[in-house]
Amino acid sequence: MFKFIGAVIGFFFLGRSFIGAFIGFFVGSLIDNFTNVSKHIKSKGGSAEDVFSYYQRHAARPHNDFPTMLMALSAAVMRADGKASKAELDFIKAFFNQQFGPQFSVAHLQELKHFVNGGEIPLERICEDIRLRTQIEVRIQLLHYLFGIAKADGHVADIEIQVIQRIATLLAVPHTDFESVKNMFYRDVNSDYAVLGIERTATEEEIKKAYRQMAIRYHPDKVAQMGEEFQHGAKEKFQKIQEAYESIKKQRGMN
Repeated sequence: MFKFIGAVIGFFFLGRSFIGAFIGFFVGSLIDNFTNVSKHIKSKGGSAEDVFSYYQRHAARPHNDFPTMLMALSAAVMRADGKASKAELDFIKAFFNQQFGPQFSVAHLQELKHFVNGGEIPLERICEDIRLRTQIEVRIQLLHYLFGIAKADGHVADIEIQVIQRIATLLAVPHTDFESVKNMFYRDVNSDYAVLGIERTATEEEIKKAYRQMAIRYHPDKVAQMGEEFQHGAKEKFQKIQEAYESIKKQRGMN
């Protein structure tokens, strides 16, 4: 409908010219397409309230709360750049197979599909629920998992970082911890320092102190109650801290 209205407005607005009609028709077509896409998404997945109701129903089932939490957050990262890649899906499937073993089923993938194809994901409400159910160490490990999804296709896009940062804020993960995990996947010249939660101008004593604190905070024992794949991720994160420390020591000639 808007394409025809646009054509008429363009025709008269630009001096009864066919060029004006064409421009108006083109702009109107864009509006029509956007409207149709919005309607399609709404009919396909419903409102944010519908998505949260779906989340609540599945997270309330015995032994299914944590997989549902992961699927909801996974979908938010997969949707960040406007496309869900096969590499991301393969990463999630491999993680869940390792994490949950025989308990991982097609039903879990159906949950993921529902979140990916559905309406707006109400991150505020979902993250509030996750924050109330989990300890800070688990929430930090969740960020590590989400960055793994973002890196699955070989590149962590800026929009993916923004979504994960928003999730970190909603999960009440301290900014230093977010930056530490981010720089394990998205590196620059300051990444080794960011992994340890310090500035490049830090003294040798500050570097050693930061390493000791991070080694304690990120020790794999902190998530010992989680499954095998979470343990693998925790050990990987712990190793990155050690590598960052050794890299800084080498750069500065520290003992």
